[in-house]
Amino acid sequence: MTSNGPADAVSPGTGTGTCDVVALGESMVTFLPTLAGRLADVPSFLRGIGGAESNVACALARAGHSARWVGRVGADGFGDHLVRAIAAYGVDTSAVRRDPTRPTGVYFRTAGDRGTDAHEVAYYRAGSAASAMTAENTDLAAVRSGRVLHLSGITAALSDGALALMRELTAPRPGRPLVSFDVNHRPALWRGRPGGPRVLLDLARGADIVFVGEDEAREAWGLHGARAIREALPEPDVLVVKDGERGAVVFASPTAAGPRGGATALHASAPAHRDPRAADATGERPEGATGRCADTAGAAGRGEDAVDTPGRGENVVDTAVFVPAPRVDVVAAVGAGDAFAAGFLSATLRGLPVRDRLRHGHLAAAAALTVPGDLADPPARGHADRLAALGDHAWETLRLGPGWTEADARAAEEVRTP
Repeated sequence: MTSNGPADAVSPGTGTGTCDVVALGESMVTFLPTLAGRLADVPSFLRGIGGAESNVACALARAGHSARWVGRVGADGFGDHLVRAIAAYGVDTSAVRRDPTRPTGVYFRTAGDRGTDAHEVAYYRAGSAASAMTAENTDLAAVRSGRVLHLSGITAALSDGALALMRELTAPRPGRPLVSFDVNHRPALWRGRPGGPRVLLDLARGADIVFVGEDEAREAWGLHGARAIREALPEPDVLVVKDGERGAVVFASPTAAGPRGGATALHASAPAHRDPRAADATGERPEGATGRCADTAGAAGRGEDAVDTPGRGENVVDTAVFVPAPRVDVVAAVGAGDAFAAGFLSATLRGLPVRDRLRHGHLAAAAALTVPGDLADPPARGHADRLAALGDHAWETLRLGPGWTEADARAAEEVRTP
């Protein structure tokens, strides 16, 4: 697989310089069945990698951004494999710590849709190296070295020490990077540890950009509908509420996502005020660029509305933008949420309008849904940009199936071939 964008400003393993995105969390070795059926009946498995935060880092690196993954793995063969495999995507893994006494987590899953009763997942992560992550044994300078810090609620469920680390990273502080938080409510991980939903709500309130599914908000918080979710989460400047195959809506404040306690973010809708070190309109970045992410609430698009959000203060009005998801011929319903976050964050780093951020999120999710594993290469940047620029009718009738991310390259090759 090859990168679709410019060379990384941070080379894998160097640990130097400021990168676009840092993702912190547990990654595990995954075992994917070679045949459909129950785990008890599957004769063999293929080894892969999986982890919500490392998936986002890998996808962003493939999309041409500099990315760092910070985690903790065992001093074992599975840990060796994880670090090598993630680094192979172009991700900086220099801040990953090795634990000599705890193992690397692994899991097995069936080939079926995880949304069905037939789907099985067997996790072997209790007491894993990642569960021992704390603020004291994690390189916080490396964690805070990105323009964006991406986190998820999975890490908070691993242990009390990991939860304390998450609280430290989402607390307001001077110079804090833009914090992106994917709720990722996993009830099984909170078993025996009451209060998980409340913890996730508190962490989300400390973030600048939040991703949450309508279904998980309903399960965790008893909230029904995107507007109710926004009313419960007025603090994040950007709230993305996903509704599966129907689409997603963004609620964005007029000031649009300045890091809590940090410098004010720049507006993609006002190019004259953008940091010259940040991504230009083509997404190319000068070597060593360290500008902060530019978030906007002012982009026009189908479904854009101005809405009052209780709790945001007097005369504060959100912009709400809804974008339907394209139709997808699904191969495996895994990894789509992580891919969506990566696509949205990539477009945010490039300063694209809110509508296009959602469209890039949908396209990245479609790439993941049309391959059997947790990770998929995103479409080439030019290909994705052309699809994101489609008119409303063309977008709403778009259908994507297996191999669609390679179609643009194949067409170009056919043109070059006599």
